[in-house]
Amino acid sequence: MTIQQATPTPVQAGSAEERRDIVQAARAVFAREGWTHTSALDIAMECGRDEATVTHYFKGKEQVLLAVLLEGAAAVAASLTVIAEEHLAEITDLEKDLVELGHAWLTPLAAYPEHFAIVRHLAAEVASWPAGVVEMWRTAGPRQANRELARRLARLAERGLLSFDDPEHAAERFIQLVAGGVVQGSFHGALPLADFERDAIVRAGVADFVRLYQPGADR
Repeated sequence: MTIQQATPTPVQAGSAEERRDIVQAARAVFAREGWTHTSALDIAMECGRDEATVTHYFKGKEQVLLAVLLEGAAAVAASLTVIAEEHLAEITDLEKDLVELGHAWLTPLAAYPEHFAIVRHLAAEVASWPAGVVEMWRTAGPRQANRELARRLARLAERGLLSFDDPEHAAERFIQLVAGGVVQGSFHGALPLADFERDAIVRAGVADFVRLYQPGADR
């Protein structure tokens, strides 16, 4: 593993800016090298500081990983919350509006490439990750986004546009049907699909979702 040492940036010791620089550097290294092949020294070199500075803020790379994952997960979940609110606040054509939501739901793949690169590494390295880290990431990221989407889908059910007993399950199905194929097919954004292919997956997923949860549907 080769990491080019950055030029040190003079920052007051113990500052919030210094800690932020360490987290940003760690995100870049974890995205590039994964958890297994990253050390505290690698992170220090990436941000142009010594290893002691990293360990001043974090006892080990386990704590750095948790900080990086939770920050990224929160940012993605916040972005998806805004997307859900914008696209479900006013419905004029249910299927068309859900297609637009589906496309928007996928935009974080490109907006947060380092976060999703770390998620890709997770699949290969999860057995060696610190206990509890994956569960905390799921809670702060995917589950939070699912809950926010569920709240807004429940409003559509209250208006009679959809019908379900469990909004969170319905939100999970929406994500699986509409976004899941694109996420898997693009390896969490590493190999973006062609526009026509992504659109076909989203439209098919929305059609399935609407058939499943339309009022009066046989479930």
